[in-house]
Amino acid sequence: MFEKILIANRGEIACRVIRTCRRLGIQTVAVYSEADANAQHVRQADFAYPIGGPRPQDSYLRGDAIIEVAKKSGAQAIHPGYGFLSENADFADACAKAGIAFIGPSAESMRRMGSKAGAKDLMAAHGVPVVPGYTGENQDAALLAREAQRIGFPLLIKAAYGGGGKGMRIVRQLGEFAANLESCQREAKNAFGRDRVLLERYIETPRHIEFQIFGDSHGNIVHLNERECSAQRRYQKVLEETPSPFLTPELRAKMGDAAVAAGRALGYANAGTVEFIVGPAGDFYFMEINTRLQVEHPVTEMVLHLDLVELQLRVAAGEALPGSLIRNKSVPQDGHAIELRLYAEDPSQNFLPGSGKLRRLQLPQADAHVRIDSGVIEGDTVTIFYDPMIAKLIAWDRTRADALARMREALAQCDVIGPKSNIEFLERLVRHPAVVEGRIDTGYLDRNLDEFIGAQAHPDPLAAVAAATAWLLHEEAGVRAAAATSPDPHSPWARADAFRLGHAGKRIVRLGEAEFSAFGSAGDYAFSTGDGACTVAGARIDGGTLSARFDGVARRHAVDIHGDRIAVHDGTRRRIFECMPAFAFTRSEAAGADNVRAPMPGRIVVVKVKAGDTVEAGQELLVMEAMKMELSLKATHAARIEAVSATAGEFVEADAVLVRFAEPAQ
Repeated sequence: MFEKILIANRGEIACRVIRTCRRLGIQTVAVYSEADANAQHVRQADFAYPIGGPRPQDSYLRGDAIIEVAKKSGAQAIHPGYGFLSENADFADACAKAGIAFIGPSAESMRRMGSKAGAKDLMAAHGVPVVPGYTGENQDAALLAREAQRIGFPLLIKAAYGGGGKGMRIVRQLGEFAANLESCQREAKNAFGRDRVLLERYIETPRHIEFQIFGDSHGNIVHLNERECSAQRRYQKVLEETPSPFLTPELRAKMGDAAVAAGRALGYANAGTVEFIVGPAGDFYFMEINTRLQVEHPVTEMVLHLDLVELQLRVAAGEALPGSLIRNKSVPQDGHAIELRLYAEDPSQNFLPGSGKLRRLQLPQADAHVRIDSGVIEGDTVTIFYDPMIAKLIAWDRTRADALARMREALAQCDVIGPKSNIEFLERLVRHPAVVEGRIDTGYLDRNLDEFIGAQAHPDPLAAVAAATAWLLHEEAGVRAAAATSPDPHSPWARADAFRLGHAGKRIVRLGEAEFSAFGSAGDYAFSTGDGACTVAGARIDGGTLSARFDGVARRHAVDIHGDRIAVHDGTRRRIFECMPAFAFTRSEAAGADNVRAPMPGRIVVVKVKAGDTVEAGQELLVMEAMKMELSLKATHAARIEAVSATAGEFVEADAVLVRFAEPAQ
């Protein structure tokens, strides 16, 4: 076994590899960019070396710099994690040339699988079903358009060297093909350095089911069952689980055999994932092989009680797979596991990625039922240069229903202050009937997104009363604590009930636009607003839980107060309130309505308009690249453009004015 390895990655996957190495007594070497000098993977590794600027191409994609650090540090092997250089055959070759083991498949396997086109051709040659399409090297736009007509619509344009949903577009008619091809090629070039695409028939309402495979250098190859990843938004996986609620034992066996056959065709060694698209009738087609560890690998680990990173290390060190895996055609699963990805993003703004300091990060306590994989802690910064993932939440239990219940409980304990997060979106996701009943397909979220981020049909009218109650209890506790340390703790001015001569001690609690008049103290209150009244009795906060009788009906709410922010969760939904000064005034502003501003820091990719142009509402004005994705900035209304202050290739700061409108077009 290796004594020291280098991890050529960052964030949660680097921290996750470090945990396994620490358990096995293996020293770890981290590398970091200028933006990651204080990152958790740097703090947790035994050694850490700087390798360049904040942009990936200046640091984590610099294979030469990483290998130089490996030599300098005495690392015997390099674990690439996922993303960055994990599927770069040239990097794997460079490691071998330097006498350093690459913890992954061979460069030859990666080259054969690194191209989606080549992978499809290879699978078809070995009898694995593939989706009809075009995989040729000729990328002439006119030829691609003719091939698109031959294949038929709807069809999918995919980056041949891509992954993670980048460089992928659905086209439903010929008139949309040219624009989508251009956008797909540009995104593929930016993300993967190559703009080659392939075309394939788009299967309506499919499921995305992948099989984890593992091979060793002794000729053994096995599959470790499936993961279903059908809950997706714009091809990005949102929820992953195992076992799949869709597969029958017979279909599982067929797909598992196909996955192993795909691995044998490559002489595959180390961890890989064979991904299939599955039709409603159970027909399945090869999509691609990811020649690396997957983001969602923890669900497999939870149900099989295996450490896939340890298996990777042992296989890379020349060991054979355990006999218990080789002897069994399929590995028995223990229970059900589900994974969700907690991101810094704003679902209400088309999931716009966020950045900034995590002023508060509260995650559930890990135990036998809940696992947390994270690369950040409270006080860390989510930067603009990398994926905005905060953490992965993995829940396990004996049945799928129980695992979903565990996940709901875990989400209720999460809180993020700083960049916006997708917590509320995830909470609605795991309660939605399509997810609960296991009938979601890869396009369901995109078709029905308003069911997951729209306004709640029946908001809890007691949530604001619960927040006001929690605030009063919090205030009273603060007053008592201050009085206890004062020179005169029994002073009448130290009373916590707002008592005044001549009236019953009225207090005003303002939560945003709602204002409560409150009478009482010590957990017994009478609230009144313009909309009605409520009596609260016996209110107590114990361990973050508010219990009280609201107009005689006992209710419980999880509450958390941080500064002036009050989070209330009734077990189904969270509500966030801001306590404001009682006599503060607010005003609405329409500032910026005549401007298009950068929603976050990023690079301008394309500018499509100029001063003097007249544009329609919804017309695309600029394309911006930030947080590893393209953002389309569009006109909010019909108008004439007065000025354009952005140029292609320019890096702009958040809130910078990019386009200024004049009066609306006549």
